[in-house]
Amino acid sequence: MRRLKNVTITLPEHVARWARIEAAKRDTSVSRYLGNVLEQQKALTTRYRQARKRSLNRKPFLRTDGSYLSREQAHERRHLR
Repeated sequence: MRRLKNVTITLPEHVARWARIEAAKRDTSVSRYLGNVLEQQKALTTRYRQARKRSLNRKPFLRTDGSYLSREQAHERRHLR
């Protein structure tokens, strides 16, 4: 069983009211609702960081000399004229 930690938060009244309504819609407590929201955000953040790390570690798939295009080269539209 996972250990739970009690925390105290302070919310503006309109946010607290919204949280109570959202929790009630899900037939749960505000505490459990906010815990679930935070767990989901943590999972999203973790997945994003892992995907970013994989992307940055991937070798380039285009053969280049390693130099970047200038702004003008990147936005050149001669072929559209």
